[in-house]
Amino acid sequence: MSIPILIDCDPGHDDAIALLLALASPEVELLGVTTVSGNQTLAKTTANALRVLELVERGDVPVAAGADRPLVRDLFVAAYAHGESGLEGPALPPPGGAPVDAHAIDFLADRIEASPEPVTLIPIGPLTNVALLLARYPELAARLERVVLMGGAIAEGNVTPAAEFNIWADPEAAQRVFESGLDVTMIGLDVTHRALLTPAHAERLRAAGRTGTMVAELVAFFGEFHRATYGWDGSPIHDAVAVAHVLRPGLVETLPRHVAVETSSELCRGRTVVDLWRRTENEPNAHVGVEIDAEGFLELLVSRINTFP
Repeated sequence: MSIPILIDCDPGHDDAIALLLALASPEVELLGVTTVSGNQTLAKTTANALRVLELVERGDVPVAAGADRPLVRDLFVAAYAHGESGLEGPALPPPGGAPVDAHAIDFLADRIEASPEPVTLIPIGPLTNVALLLARYPELAARLERVVLMGGAIAEGNVTPAAEFNIWADPEAAQRVFESGLDVTMIGLDVTHRALLTPAHAERLRAAGRTGTMVAELVAFFGEFHRATYGWDGSPIHDAVAVAHVLRPGLVETLPRHVAVETSSELCRGRTVVDLWRRTENEPNAHVGVEIDAEGFLELLVSRINTFP
C-alpha cells in the first residue's frame, strides 16, 4: 500500500526535483502540494509548483498557496541561489492551471482529515504553513503519521555561518514544529551536503528525455552557487533527500536527539541546536539525520527521474 504524503514546499530547484521524485515513486501517493514563501515569493513558488507538475502531465495534483511571509520576520528570498524566478535554468512555460481556492492550511487540514490512513507530511521549505496548521487545527496532529522535514543542521549553515535557510527564514515556526510533540525527522545539511549530484549524473538525466534534461538544466544553474560557495563540482539536492528517506528507510541514518531552535540571537538566528552528545537532560524530540548512503540516494533519484517519458 502506498504511503499517503503531502509536500509543503517553496520551489526552488531542489524542491522541484523532490516533487518529481515523489511523483515517480509508487511507494507514495501524493495527495497534494502546498506552497510557502521562501526560495522566492509565494506567487513565484506557487507558479513553479504548478509548472513542475504540468511538465510531467500531473496537473491533476492539487496545489494550494499558503503563507506569503514568515510568522514574525521580514520576508527574505534566496534569489542568490535560485534566481529571479526561483527555477532559473530550463525554459519552462508559465503554468496553465491555477492553485485551488483554499488556503494551504485549510487544504492540508481537509486532506489529512479525509485520508483513511495517517498522512506523512514532508515540509521542504520554511515551516510557516506547518506551524499555522498546528495552531489552527491542533486536533489533526493525531492524524499525522510523522513530519519529515528538510532543514537545519548539527554543525553548519548555508545562509549564515550558524543556520540553514529553511529554519533561518522562519525560526519561530520551526520552534513550534520541534516543540509540537509530533514524530519529527530532521534531514539537515549534515547529510544533504554529502550527496552531490555531479555532471556525470546530469548526463545520464539528459540522455533519458525531456524531464531528465529539465532536471539537468536545473542542476547546472543550481551548481553555479555551490561551485562559487564551496568549490564543489556538483549540487546537493537537499529536499529530495527528505522524500527519499520516506521512500527508502535506511538511506539516511538518524539518531533520536533533542533539537532547539535559536530565536533570540541575531548572530545565531535559526540555528538548530542539536544535543548530539546528550549533554542536557532534554528528552529527544526529533530523529536527526547523521549519515547518508549517498550512492544509494543518487541512484534512486536518477533512476526514478529517468522513468518519466
